[in-house]
Amino acid sequence: MERTEWYLEYENQINRPGLLGDISSLLGMLSINIITINGLENSRRCLLLLSERDENIKRLASILETVDIIKVLKIRKPKLKDRMAVRHGKYIHTDNDRKTVRFVRNELGILVDFMAELFKQDGHKLIGVRGMPRVGKTESIVAASVSSNKRWLFVSSTMIKQTVRNKLIAGEYDKDNIFIIDGVVSKKRANEEHWRLIREVMQLPAVKVVEHPDIFVQATEYTLDDFDYIIELRSHKEEEITYESIENQTFGSNGGFNMFDI
Repeated sequence: MERTEWYLEYENQINRPGLLGDISSLLGMLSINIITINGLENSRRCLLLLSERDENIKRLASILETVDIIKVLKIRKPKLKDRMAVRHGKYIHTDNDRKTVRFVRNELGILVDFMAELFKQDGHKLIGVRGMPRVGKTESIVAASVSSNKRWLFVSSTMIKQTVRNKLIAGEYDKDNIFIIDGVVSKKRANEEHWRLIREVMQLPAVKVVEHPDIFVQATEYTLDDFDYIIELRSHKEEEITYESIENQTFGSNGGFNMFDI
């Protein structure tokens, strides 16, 4: 019988010694294995479980409803952000649209892991990355590509120098590649051949990552609704992402930021 993964998240109501052991014993009696367990903020714990029978998970949920020492918050098939919570002990925050995901600079490790999991998924995926210059956008995308064992290609970028490509060679049209587009660079420096290439890339069943997606949609027929995820990266939670500053700073006299400026 095939075993199924489940995600359980609960909040301690009475944080007494031995509580986790009692829950572990209950899981054992129901033949539910614990794959991973971690703590979250606000006295919460999260567990990734493995069960041969969905009925055992239903019994677990029914039993936990009757106890008052913990409050079950989630018990479901694990989503990507659930797996991130178990791995890192920190929950990924999303906006009400559920596709805008926010990170700050000291969470770069979680961001890279999150993007790497997105990159591993098959088929078309359009991801936007918002953030001020030198916050780590491009470096995180490249690191996630390495982590997911994917090759990355700059269609437009300021990683080392300004890059605006007008064509790809035959092997670069691989659906397993990660295509990186800088919306500001494309808008300011591109010609019609470049836009033709972008349209070709957008038709590929591959992952496309667009830095500054709000600027990108201003110059194309695409809209923000076309994006599967919008990732926001800030130096700190209160930082405001201002596009006037981004457009002015991206193109300096040095021809773009150097990757080591970060």
